[in-house]
Amino acid sequence: MPNYARIRFLASAFNMKQLPEDTLPEIAFAGRSNVGKSSLINKLVNQRKLVKVSSRPGKTQSLNFFLVDEKAYLVDLPGYGYAKVPHSMKGLWQQLIADYIETRQSLRCVVVILDIRHPLKSLDFELISWLREINVPALPVYTKIDKIARGQRLRHAAALDAGLGISPDQRLLFSAKTGEGKDELIIRLEDLYRLDT
Repeated sequence: MPNYARIRFLASAFNMKQLPEDTLPEIAFAGRSNVGKSSLINKLVNQRKLVKVSSRPGKTQSLNFFLVDEKAYLVDLPGYGYAKVPHSMKGLWQQLIADYIETRQSLRCVVVILDIRHPLKSLDFELISWLREINVPALPVYTKIDKIARGQRLRHAAALDAGLGISPDQRLLFSAKTGEGKDELIIRLEDLYRLDT
């Protein structure tokens, strides 16, 4: 079981040759630009500045690898949906990201982060549909739950569930501000890291 308090930045990969050796289990984090991905990862590992939080959409241009307890990787993927590019996932995401997700043998899951305040975006739906097509597990996380009332959370979450065709137990709710959902996310990640081991 990785200790998330023992985490360090390992490498930024701008091409497939720069990826770390494919020997440890990995979980990648994906989401639209400025959805709160960096804040979620920082909350998960109890560090405020491990992943730099930017106010400028699309700043992350590389795959950023963080080594957890010398046992596993967290991979921060570039945000999508900001650049004016064609409407296919491989066009929206640089070929590097598509190649990484399709070929990385140690990739256990892609955590897809969605803002619970907004209706389902086509790009989020396309990403999760693509992951299903290539048989890569996806874990939707509805974040920023602290920004709406509890009753609204349930309604918004139900609408996202319906749009994605999933049940409540196939996703989780999260707040990077309060930490709500963090313990459940850690449990889910532990189960994912143990796949095929």
